[in-house]
Amino acid sequence: MDTTLAVGFFGALFAIMNPITNLPVFLSVTDGLSPADQRKVAAKTAVYCLILGGAFAAIGNQTLGLFGISVDDLRVAGGLVVLMIGLNMLNGNQSTSHHGTQGERESYPEPDTVAFYPLAFPILVGPGTITTLILYAHHIKSAVDTVVYAGVFLIVLLLLFVTFWNASAISKRLSENARVIMSRFMGMILSAIAIGMIAAGLKVLLPGLA
Repeated sequence: MDTTLAVGFFGALFAIMNPITNLPVFLSVTDGLSPADQRKVAAKTAVYCLILGGAFAAIGNQTLGLFGISVDDLRVAGGLVVLMIGLNMLNGNQSTSHHGTQGERESYPEPDTVAFYPLAFPILVGPGTITTLILYAHHIKSAVDTVVYAGVFLIVLLLLFVTFWNASAISKRLSENARVIMSRFMGMILSAIAIGMIAAGLKVLLPGLA
């Protein structure tokens, strides 16, 4: 995995799992908990994300094969999902595929049990994250690629963990404008990456377009 792919992987993963833009979500679903209990939820969330993300990265391609789905099929379909998430971020809206519908949000479990659902799945490791993990795992050709891939994923998880661990302190210092700017910028980056995914898939599926 060359440097360009590694940077692209980090950019896509960070934009989708973005700790800053998901900080208000974390605070809302852990409302009523003490800072100490919020940190416990943050730690559990990071562990669940590691387990889920690792599982999809390890067996994602094999699972696609069982259904007769090629990587290029996933590039187009997954690229469209990622594009919608990016456009929602640009427009200041939450993606229902990751954050759930209004009815689902109203039925979220108690604050001390939200680490797996809805935080780890589907908010952080949802369709967009799964697509990104599987597509970039397809570029692993050697042990070095595996180390780079795992390193990028762990860095994003570490940033997520640190942000949620210090959620109370960060929320007091991070203005609404800063969160909006971050969300819009990441939405633009994510949309551009999604277009690249779609274009790469269509070039293979429809060679005439190339």
